[in-house]
Amino acid sequence: MSDFCFGVCDESFPERARALGRSCVIGGVNYGQGSSREHAALVPLYLGVRAVIAKSFARIHVANLINAGILPLVFADPADYDRIEQGEVLRLQNIHAGLERGRFTLLAGGREVPLVGVFSERQRAMLLAGGLLNYTREENA
Repeated sequence: MSDFCFGVCDESFPERARALGRSCVIGGVNYGQGSSREHAALVPLYLGVRAVIAKSFARIHVANLINAGILPLVFADPADYDRIEQGEVLRLQNIHAGLERGRFTLLAGGREVPLVGVFSERQRAMLLAGGLLNYTREENA
């Protein structure tokens, strides 16, 4: 399935994602809409996607991303979406502190891009554990 991830809009995505090893996806409005099945989050995880940054998310997809251990974040200013270029090196700063505060900073080409992520205590713990399976394993150890 991963060979076809984002194939409708970017046929080279799977190859590039595998080559990078770790990556993030930049998405638009209502990212994940129509993708309520777990596969929509598991396939990018298999390709090394560790975060999705979007203008907004479909509710069920956010839960699936968190279950997979993928960090879902929203642009504080949706206009920043248009300032990110494909292939640009991106770096999330202080992820652990961001999980506590709900505010994150993305470094993109020397610019600081503010991001937001609102998580419950359980969701934070799941993300820190790397997803629902790891979280459950840790809770039952």
